Amino acid sequence: MARRLTAPAAGRVYNLSIWGIVRHGDHDAVVLDRTSATATPGVYNLWLEGGGWVRLGPVVARDSRTVTRLVGSVDPMGALGVGRRASWSGIYYRDPADAGLDVEGVVIETPAGPAPAWLVRPPETRGSDWAIHVHGLASPRAGTLRGVQVATEVGFVSLVVTYRNDGEGPTVGAGRSTLGDSEAEDVRAAVRYAVAHGAERIVLFGWSMGAAIALQIAMDHEFTGVLDRLILDSPVLDWYTTIAANCSRVGLPSETGALARPWLECKPLARAVGLRAPIRLRRFDWVSRSASGPVPLPTLILHGTHDSSSPPAAARQLVGKQPETVELEMFSADHTLCWNSDPERWKRRVREWLAEPDAHLEVDASKSPAG
Repeated sequence: MARRLTAPAAGRVYNLSIWGIVRHGDHDAVVLDRTSATATPGVYNLWLEGGGWVRLGPVVARDSRTVTRLVGSVDPMGALGVGRRASWSGIYYRDPADAGLDVEGVVIETPAGPAPAWLVRPPETRGSDWAIHVHGLASPRAGTLRGVQVATEVGFVSLVVTYRNDGEGPTVGAGRSTLGDSEAEDVRAAVRYAVAHGAERIVLFGWSMGAAIALQIAMDHEFTGVLDRLILDSPVLDWYTTIAANCSRVGLPSETGALARPWLECKPLARAVGLRAPIRLRRFDWVSRSASGPVPLPTLILHGTHDSSSPPAAARQLVGKQPETVELEMFSADHTLCWNSDPERWKRRVREWLAEPDAHLEVDASKSPAG
């Protein structure tokens, strides 16, 4: 379990079949295997084995084995065909150009080595308001483009980062993840880059494990006064709970997750797994840490009611303990699919949070839990 959780970045799994291409009114529609994911309302992407993708809209028909969804658009490189294998994803945009964003490629010097990043400057911006977007475990930075679009509309400069062992950033050791522990050092370098290039107010967007990283950085006194707020989608707020949930998701008793902990937290066992150092999992238990004081920044959490990877119970507990600091917006969605389930509501909520910096209570940083 510990090896699988920290495994080096790998490619997609193409576990769906295209059973048919049909017409529905004036639109093409694709017939797919019926699963809990493919039958879910919203807009998604179907990545095709061999290259290309298909954007999918609502379900228009279903039976016990298949669902039929409207086709929104097809990548020119991804011709639809019966029998093709495909991978289901909430990553809606392939790259910034696909999301309608003008981008500059930059490199951030991190403790792990040079890390490529995307820099997106809106046509109209003060240049001092920045958003830094941090993707999650086993997810490419393109997944954050759903949030970059909104930040760009509001006038924020966006920095979309990579970090060690994510498949795009520098490789360290055996390429294993440390679940946000050491990766946070690389994102800290990105915050310093933003400050050096004119950022005076920074919002951190964190997705899944990226949220765990963002919370760690929010504790740094180095960035007091420049970090303004957090936007966390499907955040990992407690790795113990998340590991147990992922055991349940693959058919194991949730209690077996406890067996993985020593292999992550104990130095000799962690080395046997392939890690260079143990992972400090307790640092990521934000519900317990909140007893020492509030999260130091106003925080918006966007979470799915059906999240099978990072259950929303921890988010609800955190809001219950810190209602003056943390706000929670729930969606009928699975992990990191809140935007996909209801793009307009997701964008509206984030836009409100970004555009009204004075609408939320200030947090006394002196009362925040020790980093």
